[in-house]
Amino acid sequence: MKKRVFISIIFIFSVVAFLWVSDLAGIRKAKEAKGERFTTAPDFTLMDIHGNKKSLSDFKGKVIILDFWATWCPPCREEIIHFIELYYEYQDKGLEIIGITLDRDLKGVVAPFVYERGINYTILMGDRDVTESYGGIMSIPTTFIIDREGMIRKRYIGYKGKEVFREDIKELL
Repeated sequence: MKKRVFISIIFIFSVVAFLWVSDLAGIRKAKEAKGERFTTAPDFTLMDIHGNKKSLSDFKGKVIILDFWATWCPPCREEIIHFIELYYEYQDKGLEIIGITLDRDLKGVVAPFVYERGINYTILMGDRDVTESYGGIMSIPTTFIIDREGMIRKRYIGYKGKEVFREDIKELL
């Protein structure tokens, strides 16, 4: 009888311990998804609209808004208007904005789009490696706020207004 009680207690303890550890892992994943756990932004090298290679490390020491977008995405187009304004306002204070387009035609579609809209910040052609290194970009826009030390401070999925980004960068500049 004592042996059954002992085995039952061990079993219950094991289940509780498993659930507790699983819950902690879930909390950690939720915090990472919200950007509360700072991780180093993965470096990359991609082609810009002029045919030059640019790396994230080229912008070391800057506060970076890193935006995954496409020309055909209406919420992305709305955010671009805000990014143009924010770049004018804060580039002299150390802000860099990098747009990584997920379009396929850099010269025929993206470059004309950039010129027509007066985009004043760096636009790069994305690839599978960079989207996967940033957690697998599943919807756009997806935007990361990266501090001067290269740590991801926030991640946003979907459209966010200009004031959201302004508040984020003001505290990091």
